[in-house]
Amino acid sequence: MTPAVLKTAVAGVLALLLLTAGATWKVQEWRYGKQLAEQSGAYQSDLTAISNAASDQVRTALEKQQVAEKIRDDIDAKATKEKTHDLAENETLRRAVADGARRLRIAGSCSANSGNVPGTASTTSLGNGGTVELAPAAGRAVFDIRAGIIADQVALKAAQAYIKDVCR
Repeated sequence: MTPAVLKTAVAGVLALLLLTAGATWKVQEWRYGKQLAEQSGAYQSDLTAISNAASDQVRTALEKQQVAEKIRDDIDAKATKEKTHDLAENETLRRAVADGARRLRIAGSCSANSGNVPGTASTTSLGNGGTVELAPAAGRAVFDIRAGIIADQVALKAAQAYIKDVCR
């Protein structure tokens, strides 16, 4: 073999190697492109599924919140109505006592052994029960205390209903 033929043969082998490497490179590029496209499609479908699940969770949470707010509003309206009614009744009783239409009396009894009643020679009787009429200032204080009790009881009932119905 002559050096020119040898050079041509080496050049041909190199060209063939380069052509084979280029073809292999191109085939691999097509394969990787196809894999990337498949992965991109799978990624997009995963993103869509995650987004839909998150949207459903948000929708469910909002519905639960709206139901809880409705229940809370109903409890509040009922408690406010009850409190208003009971406080109005208390105020009516307060005015009736102040006007003299009604009297505020407290039932009680006094024992001769308590030291508050002077002792007598007779035996102690259990029939010493009676009523005590309160002074006007004391009567007002009783109605003020009653108003506070009404407000506290309504608030407690509302809190219990809220815990039972909303915080389940």
